[in-house]
Amino acid sequence: MIEEPGRVIAVEPGAVWVETQRSSTCSGCSVRSGCGKGLADRLGIRERRGLVRASSDLHLDVGDAVVIGIREHALLKGAFLVYLFPLLTLFASAVAASELSLAEPYIILASVIGFVIACSIVRKHSRQTADDPALQPIVLRALLTAAPA
Repeated sequence: MIEEPGRVIAVEPGAVWVETQRSSTCSGCSVRSGCGKGLADRLGIRERRGLVRASSDLHLDVGDAVVIGIREHALLKGAFLVYLFPLLTLFASAVAASELSLAEPYIILASVIGFVIACSIVRKHSRQTADDPALQPIVLRALLTAAPA
């Protein structure tokens, strides 16, 4: 389970909206001195906060600190579908057009058409699975916060 801390900003039946601050991994990166992200972090420019709807069985209130999680297989499947599938389809379309001994402009056109078709397949699939509970983030636990003195 991949976990991310956050703060509840809205509550609805069976779910909460959680604001997360995406953390940076710049401290462990070997190119942190020449990276734009590392420079933005050093200058105090932070990424905007993420807003996530997470399923929850817990009784939570606005302002509660929570940890949300998503299953690894859901993240890997989504990453493959969004990033790798269109790229592989683009290359497969180019190779197929090349094997047909088409001229270069037609190979480029076939690649673009393959990419567009793959993107439309990804979009259709995401719409069909948008409400699948197995793919949704869930609230794993509420964190205790110190009471003001």
